[in-house]
Amino acid sequence: MKLPYRAAVFVLLLGLAALAALGFAAVHISFTGIDEIVLFAVFVVLALLAEIYATRVPAYRWEISSSVAIYLATLFILGPHLAVVLVFICSLLSELFLRWNSKPSERQQSFISIASFNVSQLVVIISAAGLLLRLFDRPTLSLVKSTDFAIAIGCFLIYMILNIAFVTGIVSLTERKPFFHSAVESTRQFFVQYLVLCVSALLLAVLHTISVWHVFLALFPLTLVHVSFRGYVKLQTEARKTFEQISRLLDERDHYTAVHSQEVADLAVEIAREMDLPGAQIERIEIAARVHDIGKIAVPDAILLKPGPLSDEEWAIMKRHPVVSAELIEGLEIYEPVVDAVRHEHERWDGSGYPDGLEGEEIPLMARIIAAADIYNALTTDRPYRKAYSAEQTVAILQEMRGTDLDPEVADALLRVIGAAAAEALALEEVPSPATET
Repeated sequence: MKLPYRAAVFVLLLGLAALAALGFAAVHISFTGIDEIVLFAVFVVLALLAEIYATRVPAYRWEISSSVAIYLATLFILGPHLAVVLVFICSLLSELFLRWNSKPSERQQSFISIASFNVSQLVVIISAAGLLLRLFDRPTLSLVKSTDFAIAIGCFLIYMILNIAFVTGIVSLTERKPFFHSAVESTRQFFVQYLVLCVSALLLAVLHTISVWHVFLALFPLTLVHVSFRGYVKLQTEARKTFEQISRLLDERDHYTAVHSQEVADLAVEIAREMDLPGAQIERIEIAARVHDIGKIAVPDAILLKPGPLSDEEWAIMKRHPVVSAELIEGLEIYEPVVDAVRHEHERWDGSGYPDGLEGEEIPLMARIIAAADIYNALTTDRPYRKAYSAEQTVAILQEMRGTDLDPEVADALLRVIGAAAAEALALEEVPSPATET
């Protein structure tokens, strides 16, 4: 992954700050006894495992793990200097481990860009949180007084805010996404997870005031939180894959439907991004689009594969497929937010659609976006009863549909996406090949 110039400068500055913080911590590092050495070693192992088995949330291209609790607990119990060293060791070793099986060239490139950012930002974050302890002249936090808890909460907020800011910042610089909007959405999405991990860190610190061995009592619930969240995300992912596989199986009956669903999903995501929708909503749009035609499994071959126009009776059966699609996914938690979008994807802005004849903003926004992508794909694809329309014809038809079949705002976003893709394709065509250069 080659970073854009601004992103590379950002990573470089972050790396220099991390090296300065690490050097300062290394000079002042010290252990007061064997108990601290044992606890430090245990925290290293736990944080390393947590980093390696972090839970990835696809919608945000984000990973979250219980290592946050370990890092904060190390800060509170062992102090800022040992916390910085521990974070550096664990993040560096986990990055090396995760990239060990990649090709040498890819390993080097990914380490320079991605791994260096991941390690640097964690070192800088824990160093910044440690500054709050030094500001109040607290080498460690015993969490006995109310002020200790206030400082601990301050450290947590510094960790969370900087972590979200750094990750959102690098995504914004590499993918040119709006920083503030993405940061707010990420905070809203992950605040509960961060809060649970902060409470876990506080529990570890409180138990340490009793004895170092009491800390181990909190490790089991912390591990359980990590495993439960990871299992929850995995279950959602597997359920999604199952239904998407069912949609792909339609390829054996109707190749157009299977390919169509994938292409509609990709285009719907582009439209949603053009409209600057939140990441979570974009993911739901993609999920809905991938299975929006799954109800066609209930349509007989004689109707689904008919080369000519459908009769009124056949059309009535075909119109049932969005209802069947919604009924198939209803009741599954991962699809719960998109059931209405799947059911109403064939509704039209002027109320001429089906199955319920909704109009205007009565139609869910996700359904309106998928409908636009669906119509574009249908216009630009060869069908048994007609050839695909040209690019110029397609744009003209979409402009006519704006305000009738399509939500005007969604139609405008679709046209901008089409225009940008056409301009990019034209630019690539105009770049001379090496053989023609003089």
